[in-house]
Amino acid sequence: MAQNGTRATGPRCIALVGPFQSGKTTLLEAILARTGAIQRQGTIDAENTVGDASKEARHHKMSVELSVASTNFMGDTYTFIDCPGSVEFVHDMRAALPAVDAAVVVCELDEKKVSQLQLILRELEAQKIPRFLFLNKIDKADSTIHDVLRVLQPASRSKLVLRQIPTFSGEIVSGFVDLALERAFVYKEHAPSEVVALEGDALDREKTARFSMLETLADHDDQLMEQLLEDIQPPRDKVFDDLSKELREGLVCPVLFGSATRTNGVLRLMKALRHESPGIADTAKRLGVKSGHAVAYLLKTINTAHGGKMSVARVLSGKIADGTNLLNSEGESGRVAAVFKLMGQHSEKRGAAEAGDTVALGKLDHATTGETLSDGQQPHPPLAKVSPHAPVLSIAVAAKERKDDVKLGQALGKLLEEDPSISVVHNAEAHEVVMWGQGEMQLRVATERLADRFGITTVSHKPTVGYRETIKKGIVQRGRHKKQSGGHGQYGDVVLDIKPLPRGAGFNFTEEIKGGVVPRNYIPSVEEGVIDALKHGPLGFPVVDVAAKLIDGSYHTVDSSDMAFQLAGRLAIHEGLPQCQPVLLEPIYQVEIVCPSEATAKMNALMSGRRGQILGFDTREGWDGWDVVRVQMPESEIGDLIVEVRSATAGVGSFTFKFDHMAELMGRTAEQIVAARKAAAA
Repeated sequence: MAQNGTRATGPRCIALVGPFQSGKTTLLEAILARTGAIQRQGTIDAENTVGDASKEARHHKMSVELSVASTNFMGDTYTFIDCPGSVEFVHDMRAALPAVDAAVVVCELDEKKVSQLQLILRELEAQKIPRFLFLNKIDKADSTIHDVLRVLQPASRSKLVLRQIPTFSGEIVSGFVDLALERAFVYKEHAPSEVVALEGDALDREKTARFSMLETLADHDDQLMEQLLEDIQPPRDKVFDDLSKELREGLVCPVLFGSATRTNGVLRLMKALRHESPGIADTAKRLGVKSGHAVAYLLKTINTAHGGKMSVARVLSGKIADGTNLLNSEGESGRVAAVFKLMGQHSEKRGAAEAGDTVALGKLDHATTGETLSDGQQPHPPLAKVSPHAPVLSIAVAAKERKDDVKLGQALGKLLEEDPSISVVHNAEAHEVVMWGQGEMQLRVATERLADRFGITTVSHKPTVGYRETIKKGIVQRGRHKKQSGGHGQYGDVVLDIKPLPRGAGFNFTEEIKGGVVPRNYIPSVEEGVIDALKHGPLGFPVVDVAAKLIDGSYHTVDSSDMAFQLAGRLAIHEGLPQCQPVLLEPIYQVEIVCPSEATAKMNALMSGRRGQILGFDTREGWDGWDVVRVQMPESEIGDLIVEVRSATAGVGSFTFKFDHMAELMGRTAEQIVAARKAAAA
């Protein structure tokens, strides 16, 4: 990749990120239109945008997966990764970020969305991605530009630096002043802005705002600080160099603004990307790419209806062409079937991809999202590891038609390839396939894809809660199985001492047979029968924390058998447990909720309403203005908890949970659960 002064050149990869409904897809459309990649700018409502082109995205009018599109601007190639803003689909963004050169954070001047913005910026900061902030919908803003830093700065650890200030026609934003260029521009709808004289009030405001920008840059540049103290105007090139350097080092986040719908401010954004954002050399260095071989990072997996599996990859060094053999980090090998250029959902074969290019590689069956591929003799060490956030919501899914059971398993495997933040668990006890995800919309989209893309109609319901039952007192119970039907009969006779065990002890079987009243070779069969009987107790649930001791019995030399003693053991349990004061147990989980501090009181009320026992709360480490609420809660109350948590926190709250213990459940709630279980079994 060539260098032009401090400006990086060559193929660039830029992520478009930001809160839900901030206008990222519209900005992508505006960029493609202004740079000539498409002839006409589409709209979300007209369902004709390059991004959000999937059936699910257009149906819900929101991004449900990332979109990739490329364009050329002033001789350079730019690939934009339009990332979903919803927290439910955030893994697509997180997995793609390692390979990008910079990110444009699209947002609005809206205090209600600052927490959402903070989540995005935290991820960029954690992955050390240089970032610009594009204040969208400036034509609809009802706050002044001076409110920007006051409102948005708390969301960012790095300093926000205003690169522009608006100019007005009446109360309407009609243009802007570029503080680095010291030039004024007037917006033209769907056309380049026009340079106008910088004078009067605009000139006075520009001087004040520019000095503030230079002061921020001087915090990390002693020479610039000296120039400001001595009232020396720094050269324009020096200002751009500082902006570029401090952006790349994550010290500042430049703020630009415009209107994606009207394409206002789009070319100025593109020029800032061109002059100030890092390129592939910086990104490869950040990731620790070893030169000498072709190395690529896989940022997304797509299973297309007709073209099979496609792996979206950023080539970080070397060259990848049709037929290139690539190793993943585990040493598994695969051959590239074809190299494609992507434009939303459209793909087109192209020539070899070189360092900096973002392409799709065809039919790499061994490759998964987040992997590092290389053409060397030895696998390249993984460049990044982005683990999905812990799931927070689940549904049990099944094929509506039994004939689709096998196809469902295969289709779920492909969904998990495309979105690793979805997981599938097979609950053998309940005979359920449970799909876990990041929220209600993500799981809904997943089932829609099963129907639309794979032709599998599914039915879903809430997963079965892991209730158990135990006993509160002991009993000595005889179980005798005797049957005579000509020839050899069946005879098994046992006496069990059944007792409760401490909570969490599980099951224990012992024996103290004397005099051979039960032959030793039949004792394992008795235990097997007991274990089988404990699978369904008198309340209808598996029985735990029970001890059974075989203390007596009898046998017949001809009619006794393993099966007869197994049935005798089972009978003793079935007849004995109802007399032992059976009680229902429910799983209790430790739950940690993270939320903005202003929502903590709501969380406490919400937890209490769900039978939660609040253990306490604390400030969230490293997150100003956030709390962690710790609570113990029944599993049955966690099911749709995320819906209410997000509703109470403007969509940003979340939680993690882990099993803690089983607790007795009494009263009307227990009666309803037992009645429902018996009705289902009838």
